[in-house]
Amino acid sequence: MATRTAPPDAPSDELACCAAITDAALSEHEATELGGIFAALSDPVRLRLLSIVAAEGEVCSCNLEGPLAKSQPTISHHTRVLAEAGLLQGEKRGRWTWWRVVPEQMERLRALLGG
Repeated sequence: MATRTAPPDAPSDELACCAAITDAALSEHEATELGGIFAALSDPVRLRLLSIVAAEGEVCSCNLEGPLAKSQPTISHHTRVLAEAGLLQGEKRGRWTWWRVVPEQMERLRALLGG
């Protein structure tokens, strides 16, 4: 069974370059990193939140309460989890944070899933 490894010059936190998850067995590092991303995506609220931000391009956290029907502290928790997984990045503007997806991480995830 073939295993994938990142090129020697690749950053240590980077998954193998664009090989689909079904193409070869994951290394322990890849499985750990991908498991963290899947854990972040395992909550329906976070999936919806990510889809809203991706569809809009950029969203103020103040504009997520209505569509998600969640309080601001709950939204802050979910955006933090997605940001820690590398799927969202935020920019503080005044009292609010504006969120956008991390395109490279989304593309890498799409490639790993064979999409």
